[in-house]
This record gives sequence, C-alpha cells and structure tokens, in this order.
Amino acid sequence: MAETETKGKSDKGAAADKPRPQKGEKSQQAQKGPKLQPGEAAAKGDAAARPKARKPEERVTPRLKTHFDEVVRKKLADEFGYKNRMQVPVIEKVVINMGIGEGVNDRKKVEAAANDLSLIAGQKAVITKARKSIATFKVRDGQPIGCKVTLRKTRMYEFVDRLINIALPRVRDFRGLSPKSFDGGGNYTIGIKEHIIFPEIDYDKAADVWGMDITVCTSAKSDAAARALLSAFNFPFRQ
Repeated sequence: MAETETKGKSDKGAAADKPRPQKGEKSQQAQKGPKLQPGEAAAKGDAAARPKARKPEERVTPRLKTHFDEVVRKKLADEFGYKNRMQVPVIEKVVINMGIGEGVNDRKKVEAAANDLSLIAGQKAVITKARKSIATFKVRDGQPIGCKVTLRKTRMYEFVDRLINIALPRVRDFRGLSPKSFDGGGNYTIGIKEHIIFPEIDYDKAADVWGMDITVCTSAKSDAAARALLSAFNFPFRQ
C-alpha cells in the first residue's frame, strides 16, 4: 500500500512539473488541425502536385489565309464569274506521304523518317503499314513501310507558306513545278527527292535522305480553276 501511494504521488508530481501552454499558444494537436480522411488526403495531395494551368496561346491568322480572304477570293470570282463567294475554290488539306523501302529490313528507319516528317509538318506523323503480303518485295501484311500526315486549316497554310518561300528555292536545279501534275479533280501532287530541303531538318544530323509526295487537295471542279488558285498563292509553275 505504501508503494502504491508513493507511485501515485510521484506521477502527480511529474504531471505537475510539465509546463502548461500559455494563453496565446496552442497545443500541437490543435495546430495540426482536424484529421483528414484517406480520400480527402489523396485529393489534397493531387491538387498540390497538379501543375498550374498555362495561359492560352494567342491565335495568329496565317498570312496566306489573310491573303486569300482579301485578294485571292475576289480575283478568282472576277476571273471565273462566280456569283457567290462560296463558289470560289479553296485549299482543303495537304497530304504528305513518305515511303521507306528500306523499312522492310529495318523498322528504326521508318521511325526516324516519321520523326523527321513530324518536324517538317509540325504535327505527329502516322506510320503506314502494308495491307497485304508480297513475296517478291519481301513485304508482309502489317509491316511498316512508310509514314504520312494530313494538314488542315492553320497548319496547312503555314506549311504551304514554308514550302513556297523556303523549301522549293533550296531544290537543286529547280526549274519550276510541272503544270501537268493535276489529277483532273482539282488536286495537285508535288514530288520531292530530298526531304532535307526543309529548314527543320539538320543536314549534319540526318542519317538518310528520303523523298516525299505532297498532295494539295482543293475544292476546284476543274484543273484550270485549281491552277488559278495555286498560281494566286505564288506556286512557281513552269512556263
């Protein structure tokens, strides 16, 4: 009994010796705040780790689009006698196709070509695959053999601008575009032997040189209207 009484007194003395918090101070438990549930803690952590929203980029109208609306549309309407401004042909899309024959033996070359095409177009290229097996060319169904990309609207006008003013003047022995490459439905195809004419490709780092086909699809119903449209965009046709 004496031992228990002494233990009780010692415990009371130890509790009395502990410093009491001042009036302005709060206990550690009060400072921590209420306990969060597991779901609430995870949500709070995700919100803290989430990056801040970026400001939307300013949209700039391509200069070829402005040129078409202000100059080309009126010029073609007067030349062909269109009564409605919506009858004037427009460029609908640009399709860039790159075939890699060496991709049959090495898939890495197809991926490298797709990366270069993505730099040129400013849009991710799609790797094309063979639709059927051909034993003569050692091609199997589903094997990657090339890449392509389709451009519309803003990226289309920006690519056409770079093609006319930067890329084509860098072609060796360039004598103008052939006026016979229209397909009868208002579409025009350009064949390029070296993809390194585009400034996006570093000539020193390019391991291989590939060709490409560029098809400009228009809403024109005749080759004459399509040629007049592309000529208004300063396509350098051969005389």
